[in-house]
Amino acid sequence: MGGTLFDHVTTDMKIYKEEIFGPVLSCVRVPDFAQAVKIINDHEFGNGVSCFTRDGNVAREFARRIQVGMVGINVPIPVPMAWHGFGGWKKSLFGDMHAYGEEGVRFYTKQKSIMQRWPESIGKGAEFVMPTAK
Repeated sequence: MGGTLFDHVTTDMKIYKEEIFGPVLSCVRVPDFAQAVKIINDHEFGNGVSCFTRDGNVAREFARRIQVGMVGINVPIPVPMAWHGFGGWKKSLFGDMHAYGEEGVRFYTKQKSIMQRWPESIGKGAEFVMPTAK
């Protein structure tokens, strides 16, 4: 199965409640910023989440307030490069260490990776493509 997009996902749906791995993107629409922060931070898992915005203040506050391991700003899949730890917080982490990175040095700390991109074309709307080097 190829990449799958689930739009208009609500917090009572099974796809929202369970942690799914694969080429899957679940889009939860919320009325305001406060509600977005609340439902993300209230979730039992804390692997990765993304926010699409043109507002730098919203991006900064989102990255600061969200309690998950990987945060994307205008990036659909917030997986960091190999030198950062890969994994989440809460029930999204198994064992004592993340999969790779310098996590051994930071054994007793919580790491948060924040990936951001601000392309010139952001005014045209969200771009759901993986960024590549040219």
